[in-house]
Amino acid sequence: MAVQKLPLAKAINESLRTALENDPKVVLMGEDIGKLGGVFRVTDGLQKDFGEERVIDTPLAESGIVGTAIGLALRGYRPVVEIQFDGFVFPAYDQIVTQLAKMHARSLGTVKMPVVIRIPYGGGIGAVEHHSESPEALFAHVAGLKVISPSNSHDAYWMLQQAIQSDDPVIYFEPKRRYWDKSDVDTETIPAPVHQARTLREGTDLTLVAYGPMVKVCLEAAAAAQEEGKSVEVLDLRSMSPIDFDSIQASVEKTGRLVVVHEAPVFYGSGAEIAARITERCFYHLEAPVLRVGGFHAPYPPARLEEEYLPGLDRVLDAVDRSLAY
Repeated sequence: MAVQKLPLAKAINESLRTALENDPKVVLMGEDIGKLGGVFRVTDGLQKDFGEERVIDTPLAESGIVGTAIGLALRGYRPVVEIQFDGFVFPAYDQIVTQLAKMHARSLGTVKMPVVIRIPYGGGIGAVEHHSESPEALFAHVAGLKVISPSNSHDAYWMLQQAIQSDDPVIYFEPKRRYWDKSDVDTETIPAPVHQARTLREGTDLTLVAYGPMVKVCLEAAAAAQEEGKSVEVLDLRSMSPIDFDSIQASVEKTGRLVVVHEAPVFYGSGAEIAARITERCFYHLEAPVLRVGGFHAPYPPARLEEEYLPGLDRVLDAVDRSLAY
């Protein structure tokens, strides 16, 4: 069994390497991904090993990058695009929403769009403006796109493999402040379905649901709550579109309480959809209203203030206490 302990960024690198080896139609595109290996070195060594025609350094033109990827997909390729930072995706938003997401429906199913757009997202790295956004809800709202985010190295490897093999466009959000967190990667075990949530910790009193960078915080909160005699279940959502409501429902029917946690602003965030659906599905099982924890409805602050902005252990535990107080 091929198990290695890898940082999340290295797991993505290995996944891209595997995809390039297995399928000559896979091509990588992005700003500085070749000779530099990306600003986070996620694509380090790939251009050297696979050449400039398959690992392509592009101009600083996100709309052109995604537009080119759409054209390549129409010709049978499987492009994997890197957007250098989350806040840089918006010049390409028109191409993604107007073209990439619609092509399958527009062609009555005859045209496939096997395009993956990798986006490092979220804060916690002390970056400047436009480098710490969490725009996942904007893309999850768009029909025709799949939106996923791993929280650990094993999922980072396999979820990217599954995204590249998909015939539908996938937005693959990478939690950049977890790039250097190490965990085991098993490259031989058959993975879970990419849009299936995972229970990472069993509990009976309350359910915490999170994805991407906040999963680690929720696991820490569950451990802290256990010291006070509270049994908290933790679900890693993994996919923001589609959402595995069945797994959340099963957990909430057991615990009676739900707190949804994400780094993005609470206002109109992914947690709002989860709260509404679970309230509809589990009305007679809920012992408290569904609570949400997230960022504030304000532009992401300068680096010195980001720890006040980002939801951390204390804010998650406060929500746990408020829910259990009902």
